[in-house]
Amino acid sequence: MQFEHYLEQLLSWISTQETWIVWFFFFFSNMTENIFPPWPGDSVTVFGGFLVAQDVHQHSDFGWVGLLSSTMAGNLVGGYIMYILGEKIILWMQNHTFPLKAQLYDEEGLQKTISWFSRNSVLVILFSRFSAGIRFFVSIVAGMTNVPILTFLSCFTIAVVLWCGLLISGGYFLGKNWQYILSLLSIYSKVISIFIFSILAILIFHYQRKKKR
Repeated sequence: MQFEHYLEQLLSWISTQETWIVWFFFFFSNMTENIFPPWPGDSVTVFGGFLVAQDVHQHSDFGWVGLLSSTMAGNLVGGYIMYILGEKIILWMQNHTFPLKAQLYDEEGLQKTISWFSRNSVLVILFSRFSAGIRFFVSIVAGMTNVPILTFLSCFTIAVVLWCGLLISGGYFLGKNWQYILSLLSIYSKVISIFIFSILAILIFHYQRKKKR
C-alpha cells in the first residue's frame, strides 16, 4: 500500500514536468519493466492514457505522439537488452566451466528447447506480452535460442501495440477512474499466473513420468 502511495505521488509529479522529462519517464518505465518485472510498468502505461485524455500536462505537445513513441521505444530497448543478454548467457554457459554446470546446462535439453521455440516463436512472443512474468523470460529465451532478431523485434512490436494499446485506451476512456483498470489487471495477472503454473506443473509431471520409464 505504501508503494502505491509513492507511485501515485510520482505520477502526480510527472504530470507537471517538462515534456522531455515526461517522455523520458515513460520511456524509462517501459524499458525497466522488461528488465525488472516488479516495476509496475503496466500501471504507468495506463496512467499515460489518462494523462493524454485529461490534458493535465502543462505542455500539450507531449500528447499521443509523445506517449506512443516513448512507450514503443522503451519496450523495444528493454526487449533488445534482454535478447542480447540471452545470447550472452548461452555463449558463456557453453564456453565456461562453473559449479553445477552439469545440472544447469544440458545440451540435449537445450536443443529440444531451441527446436520447440523455433517452431512456436511467433505465437510465444506475441502472447507473452499479456503476462508480466512470461514477457521477461521470453526475450531472454529468444536470444538463447537464436530467434532471428528481425523476427523477434517484429513480433515484439506487434505484441507491444496490442497490449499497450489496450492499457492506454483504458486509461484514456476511463479518465479519472483509470485506477479501476489496475484492479482488473491484478485479477487478470493472478488468473493468468495460476493457469501458466498449472500448465508448467502438468508438463513437468509428464516429463518426469516419461523419464522414469
